[in-house]
Amino acid sequence: MGIRILVGTCGFQRSRRLHYSNLDVVEVQQTFYDPRVLETFYNWRREAPLDYEFTVKAWMLVSHEYDIRLWSRIKGDIPGDKRNYGSLKVTSETLWAWSKTIEVVEVLNSKVIVVQTPPSFRASEENAIRATKFFTTVESRGRIIVWEPRGDWWEKLDLLLKIARETGVKIGGDILRGRVLPEWQDIVYARLHGLGGSEVNYRYKYKDEDLVKLKDLIFRLKPRVAYILFNNVYSYDDSIQFKKILKSE
Repeated sequence: MGIRILVGTCGFQRSRRLHYSNLDVVEVQQTFYDPRVLETFYNWRREAPLDYEFTVKAWMLVSHEYDIRLWSRIKGDIPGDKRNYGSLKVTSETLWAWSKTIEVVEVLNSKVIVVQTPPSFRASEENAIRATKFFTTVESRGRIIVWEPRGDWWEKLDLLLKIARETGVKIGGDILRGRVLPEWQDIVYARLHGLGGSEVNYRYKYKDEDLVKLKDLIFRLKPRVAYILFNNVYSYDDSIQFKKILKSE
């Protein structure tokens, strides 16, 4: 069997109609800031083709410590102590935020939940224990949990891969930036943030040679399924061009 490759963007960059017609998947970004707008997601699922996929980015209250700049985007009340949110803590507050993410996952019939931790959640034994406890505690409802760690986890691969092996969480990242995925992992979840610069370069437009390299890398990894999500200013155009390159093969 061939590799199933789904190409799309992190968030809708153009009209939803264009995305539904020309791409395969979108990673929902609204849920990172506040997932409690279920009517919106019901509408999206109704209007999208049956085979169009939505992946869901977990609420920032799960992954990020209190930050007044980020929290200012939350429209409703947040229960409990704000100090108990974020950094994959297993608290009643963080588990509540996770449950709100799961509600959207079920509305959209999503197969994948994406947890992105910030660089401040550093690669340490303490955080490895916390991540292991979190990923083995939370309910996935049969969905795939993908973790994209930002920061220095990629410099401590043994620690990162140990967590993946012990919890079953899938590791995601920018594979064009050399992010090493577990060799036993049958899913590629690539979030492509542009090349050059530090960890992200959102203004980068991918060249054809970059996209050919991406295609070759996917076929070398031989996953069962690959989610290719562009997360740059030109994400829609780059997605369309990558699909053309795949089709030419």
